[in-house]
Amino acid sequence: MHPPFPSARLRTLLGYFLVATALTQLASPVLATTKGLNQIVTPDIQPAGVLSISAQAQHTIIGNSQEVQFELGLTKQLEVSLFQGFKPGEEICGAEFNFLERGPHLLTAGAVNWSSRGGGTQPVVEYGYYAKDDHFIVGTIYAGKRTEGIFGYSHQLTEKLQFSADYQSGPGNATTLGLTYSITPNLQTNPAVYFTNTKPHHAIGYIVVSWNIPVWR
Repeated sequence: MHPPFPSARLRTLLGYFLVATALTQLASPVLATTKGLNQIVTPDIQPAGVLSISAQAQHTIIGNSQEVQFELGLTKQLEVSLFQGFKPGEEICGAEFNFLERGPHLLTAGAVNWSSRGGGTQPVVEYGYYAKDDHFIVGTIYAGKRTEGIFGYSHQLTEKLQFSADYQSGPGNATTLGLTYSITPNLQTNPAVYFTNTKPHHAIGYIVVSWNIPVWR
């Protein structure tokens, strides 16, 4: 059995994050790049000292319909994340560690989706090949007592616009197509469409808005 999830402490942590956000609003901007895909976790790590705050809305078939995510790079190789779901109330934690970053090659392992509603953590291992404009991702995740494959691809169409597609095998997952648009260097939006794996198949909309701010240098 997994230990009880410290939801009260996580709510306190949320408060710390929000305070940090308020204190850093006047800080100089950090140059952010489009990061992440629509569905899968990615092997790149949030820059150290940079906090990403995201608000997302999605159909309940995909997950919690209303969420805020906090993603913080603790070191060059380690990031932690916290989702706060509102409908229903839920906290979800995760962490990733980068073992290899050599040229375009990335190798990352982590534990994600530790939810206050139960289910335990999901170990994940991913390899990424990150060329200048094209990113390729392949990996595996252990979820719901199953080993599932994960695949992803993104292409930088312009300086501000990125196309992305990803797939995770298994019931409850999907194939996705989406775009990420950088409104400013630190503010991005990512609309996407999910095509569910299981029958009856659904095409479901999703959108997330992300803001990157420096917490420390």
